[in-house]
Amino acid sequence: MNPLIFSIPSYESLADDLASAANISRGKLERSEFPDGEHYLRVCSEVLNHDAVIVGGTISDKATLEIYDLACALVENGATTLTLIVPWFGCATMDRAVKPGEAVTAKTRARIFSSIPVAGLGNVILLLDLHSEGIPHYFEGAIRPHHVYGKPLIEPLARELGGDSFVLGSTDAGRAKWVESLANDLGVPAVFVFKRRRGPETTEVTAVSSRFSGEHVVIYDDMIRTGTTLINAARAYREAGAARISAVATHGEFAGDAWERIRSSGLFDAIACTDSHPRARELAADGLIVRSCAELFVPYLRK
Repeated sequence: MNPLIFSIPSYESLADDLASAANISRGKLERSEFPDGEHYLRVCSEVLNHDAVIVGGTISDKATLEIYDLACALVENGATTLTLIVPWFGCATMDRAVKPGEAVTAKTRARIFSSIPVAGLGNVILLLDLHSEGIPHYFEGAIRPHHVYGKPLIEPLARELGGDSFVLGSTDAGRAKWVESLANDLGVPAVFVFKRRRGPETTEVTAVSSRFSGEHVVIYDDMIRTGTTLINAARAYREAGAARISAVATHGEFAGDAWERIRSSGLFDAIACTDSHPRARELAADGLIVRSCAELFVPYLRK
């Protein structure tokens, strides 16, 4: 039978895009909240012998549990397969312990999803442009993780921002290989900054790999959270001679006042990202260029 697409509340728009792009139906849910804060959830669509798809990112602990509760309900009501589409996998930067006693939350979140009951023909989780290539190995048991790459969407977006002639820049040497690969595909030069981290939200640029003579630098980063790293990189490229600077990212979280700080820096011609995090859609009316990531997941859905 045809798949049914469900979503947590914060990802309804992306789920609509995916249903339209894949030409498959949306599933119906009933939700409410009791006075004491407990949640009620009911699957209203018949899912027996259907392939069930859930769209939702782990943008908070609440969202993570919403995905988990819905997934369990779908499997227990007879879904043939379960596909979790998780465009934003929160805690991705906490993928290893640096100090003794630290919780590796990327691993514990993976264990939560690994414990979902297995649908008749299996469970799959699709994860978009992960900060660490090792995260899929944290999933255990029968669930099958797939790392979905955003290049088919990021390449045209970078070209849209950069025009006919631009240089692709990184925010730090840690993303150098990814940026170099993307630059090779685009047929443009790649440049890099080198940074030193001073604290959880503080970084310092120590060097730039090239000098410029008025070029347009399009900076790529996998995620924009506080914006501090992006602003520091842009300032370094400007001081190295770049005339124009734009930025493109897969994930736009823009925590707190990040978007306002980026805009008020006066460094950027344009900023673009996908809607993997719902915060990006909220900022679209305020100048952020946003593209739906739905098309990246369509090839993985059963018809």
